[in-house]
Amino acid sequence: MWIGFGGRADRLWLRLLRPGFRHCFAAVEDAQGWTVVEPLSGRLLVARPVLVPGFDLPGFYRRAGLVVLGPFTPGTPHCGWLPALSPYSCVAVCRALLGKGAPFAMTPRGLFRALEKSLDGSEKILDERNFVL
Repeated sequence: MWIGFGGRADRLWLRLLRPGFRHCFAAVEDAQGWTVVEPLSGRLLVARPVLVPGFDLPGFYRRAGLVVLGPFTPGTPHCGWLPALSPYSCVAVCRALLGKGAPFAMTPRGLFRALEKSLDGSEKILDERNFVL
């Protein structure tokens, strides 16, 4: 799973957030391809884009000017005694996909910083898509 960050201020209140970190979304790869989970204002878009096998979706997003972190392993489903008390946002959806061990964050920039820090302290996963020739 990869988490992407970007976004322009298409809503007035988004201008309070740091440019380039006004939105986040997730792209999950499985044996059949990619699933993109895009939390939008007031709705959740889940799409399975038709792509050639082995398509480098994180690289595509990077070339489009977005910041992409990963790979992360999606969290296992869990049920707590109390429901999560956080407003619906792109950050809340990405944290839910990351699972129980997801870092606390309220803004896309906060999530980026926490995930970046967790990647710095762990073993980096490299595959053929991470190499630029």
